Amino acid sequence: MAKIPDPIDVEVGGKIKAQRRLVGMSQDTLAARLGVTFQQIQKYEKGTNRVSSSRLAVIAQTFGVPPAFFFLGSTFDAGQAAAAAAPELVSFIDTNEGRDLNVAFARISSKTMRRKVVGLVTALAAALPSAEKDPGL
Repeated sequence: MAKIPDPIDVEVGGKIKAQRRLVGMSQDTLAARLGVTFQQIQKYEKGTNRVSSSRLAVIAQTFGVPPAFFFLGSTFDAGQAAAAAAPELVSFIDTNEGRDLNVAFARISSKTMRRKVVGLVTALAAALPSAEKDPGL
């Protein structure tokens, strides 16, 4: 019989995954920083393997958040985590375009459509000449 993960381990793993994705880090990169395999990172993120306190401290340091961030009831909010991890994301959301895009995207309920929108924006960004990629434009 398969062991059911503890809800706290699932919560911690979910926050690790969310923070890793927020900063644009791959499982391989995080694994290399921790000295483990990417499969181990997958297990942490699913909550099937528990993260030791020492390893959680290294993960928190990697993402620039306190270890308490990964637990329910943390006073360190997601906005602070985003600001610490990805200042370019915060500056984007501070613009009118960033807010409008974020609100519109959040209204799309279809996961398939969201992926298509991300694919479209990614393709558009890749197709721009480097002079047009200036963040001031």
